[in-house]
Amino acid sequence: MDPSCQQAMSQNGKAPLPIHFSGNGKAIGILTSGGDAQGMNAAVRAVVRMGIYVGSKVYFIHEGYQGMVDGGDNIAEAKWENVSSILQVGGTVIGSARCKQFRTREGRLQAAHNLVKHGITNLCVIGGDGSLTGANLFREEWKGLLKELTEGGKIDKKTAHKYSHLNIVGIVGSIDNDFCGTDMTIGTDSALHRIIEVVDAIMTTAQSHQRTFVLEVMGRHCGYLALVSALACGADWVFIPESPPGEGWEDQMCQKLSENRAGKKRLNIIIISEGAIDCNNKPITSDMIKDLVVKRLGYDTRVTILGHVQRGGTPSAFDRILASRMGIEAVLALLEASPETPACVVSLSGNQAIRVPLMECVQMTMDVQKAMDEGRFDEAVKLRGRSFENNLNTYKSLAHRKIPTHQPTVQFNVAILNVGAPAAGMNAAVRSAVRTGISEGHRMLAVTDGFDGFMKGNIKEIKWGDVGGWTGQGGSLLGTKRTLPGDNRKAVADQIRLHNINALLLIGGFEAYLGLLELLAGRAKYDEFCIPMVMVPATVSNNVPGSDFSIGADTALNAITDTCDRIKQSASGTKRRVFIIETMGGYCGYLASMSGLSAGADVSYIFEEKFDIHELQSNVEHLTAKMKTSVQRGLVLRNECCSENYTTDFIYQLYSEEGKGVFDCRKNVLGHMQQGGSPSPFDRNFGTKISAKAMQWISGKLKEYYRQGRVFANCHESACLLGMRRRTLVFQPVSQLKEMTDFQHRIPKEQWWLDLRPLMKILAKYKISYDLSNAGQMEHVDRRTHENRNTIAI
Repeated sequence: MDPSCQQAMSQNGKAPLPIHFSGNGKAIGILTSGGDAQGMNAAVRAVVRMGIYVGSKVYFIHEGYQGMVDGGDNIAEAKWENVSSILQVGGTVIGSARCKQFRTREGRLQAAHNLVKHGITNLCVIGGDGSLTGANLFREEWKGLLKELTEGGKIDKKTAHKYSHLNIVGIVGSIDNDFCGTDMTIGTDSALHRIIEVVDAIMTTAQSHQRTFVLEVMGRHCGYLALVSALACGADWVFIPESPPGEGWEDQMCQKLSENRAGKKRLNIIIISEGAIDCNNKPITSDMIKDLVVKRLGYDTRVTILGHVQRGGTPSAFDRILASRMGIEAVLALLEASPETPACVVSLSGNQAIRVPLMECVQMTMDVQKAMDEGRFDEAVKLRGRSFENNLNTYKSLAHRKIPTHQPTVQFNVAILNVGAPAAGMNAAVRSAVRTGISEGHRMLAVTDGFDGFMKGNIKEIKWGDVGGWTGQGGSLLGTKRTLPGDNRKAVADQIRLHNINALLLIGGFEAYLGLLELLAGRAKYDEFCIPMVMVPATVSNNVPGSDFSIGADTALNAITDTCDRIKQSASGTKRRVFIIETMGGYCGYLASMSGLSAGADVSYIFEEKFDIHELQSNVEHLTAKMKTSVQRGLVLRNECCSENYTTDFIYQLYSEEGKGVFDCRKNVLGHMQQGGSPSPFDRNFGTKISAKAMQWISGKLKEYYRQGRVFANCHESACLLGMRRRTLVFQPVSQLKEMTDFQHRIPKEQWWLDLRPLMKILAKYKISYDLSNAGQMEHVDRRTHENRNTIAI
């Protein structure tokens, strides 16, 4: 049995089932419709390869519904090699088109005839709510359409009986993230990458000339892109349709801009959604904003309208993985469907793939627009989901400093430090913590160079303006080291007493986790450690127990994926070449596994799944067979500590020797480039939101444990790690996490992403079994569950 299946069996307690369905014996058709979005090709690739893998015929339907109506060459069988080299391509290679004919009964009748000709009664539609609504109507009319075709003599009764029902599964591809029922739609993360790249570039020129920039982003009916990009770059003001500014907003905005300039800020960034409106439902345009700023303040102001740049470019690692997971889940949903199964949408909830009834999602999406049209904007924000509402509230609290109506009776001192290796997004987390703490009435103290600086007393107050512009900075501006308190806990305790520190926030990786455990253990000897302490995970390795995600891992993943893309492009020119790439991560195989899925690797070697010489030989044979096809290149990833003896050099030499005469090899050790660079939108936003929540927890604990003029907290619940678990942000006492930790190898004992490893092998054409217990379950979406969901969606 393949090691990936062994892992699945050990985690789920039952053997995985072989990939085999009695199925419905019908072919699968795949089409992309409506506006294009980065990541659609990854979904197409996954549907085609998973469909072929389970023994179904799969057909491309080119040019969306127009191609379905026109038929002919627009419907063509898809082969395995047809979807090679499309993972990293933006847009959709099978085309998308608006189709007026499909909106008519005659058009749908012709489309049904064309599908029946090819035996297609399983349809995977990748598009927005309009495309999916059309697909559902098509399904509802299917029997009537077949009856009409039979009566018209175009098909016989036997054929009509054989193809008597149509199964529909939708995958939402939309850069606006405007579809209710899923945390993220395919293309949204990539669009945010394009926006943030532009904002980062604009900020350098704006600072040079002391300019104000008004940046217009897409989002005719949904302000998600504008809101999250404003949060990720620390914009001065944002306009979105769901939350229009109140009366007198012109004065408030100009006052905010002038205050920032007075505070020696050399630039202003205003982000506006193309569908922005005021509280009277009248449009607010970018030119209106520019004219207002010039007239009122006299600032040199420029307008940048991004337009379709946001739809273009290479899809991000997040979108590739999301689309691949959704594509595989869509095939499983189609083959498990029955005439009684409602048309569903494959969705993301936290890090879980689920299925939700299509029309429930469409109805809620329509309810959002109706609420906005009727001026019920608070309800519109809530209908968008808890994640959207949290983003909006977090932006307001961090961008606009509120002067407390009354000063707290006690001003607590909260220290913040980075511990361990630097990770992109740390600075966004520090900024968020500092500003949230100040808003809560605390005095914030910054510790330079981690515990090493703590012991030396490198502690000073950090103010609101000191963290301006930090969100886009990589590395750690506070400075960070791997030093632990260890035997120097007395020096740390002395500094806590000297600076009257009442609470501690640690942002870092496994060292921060170990450091927090050491401080907790030190409470028996030093009362100074009896204060609220919380840790926020930040490490590229994503190896901290108690959290499915860590700040910095997404940026590293994108760096690896980008490098793999370039390497694959090089290999496609030379042909018959296999690249061996070593990734970081210590003993944790997260980066190697997830980048393998996002880059389309043939295999990835990790510590968590033991492998031997026989598997290495099997992988060589797999690549040898691949070189006989039209796809004459290979990509092999190796986690840096996956094996003591099977080193990168050993694997390179083995592949080179065994592949002689068939392919040649190259190796590449990526090294610390994975830790560098500007943080991704995901890491900026995740760091911002999780740190704000951590500071709110600290505020609550300070009030809870303040007695008789001092803060004293000596219970396990006062030293926690804040992490994302499945769908929820959870505070977990670090003392309870010890049982979940492999301290020798610095990894959690159980890791959720191991369940995704078989997907990479399936998409690379390995003959393995797949644990169907991991398949998504049908869930209903309603106002209550959607409103209360607390997810990681950025």
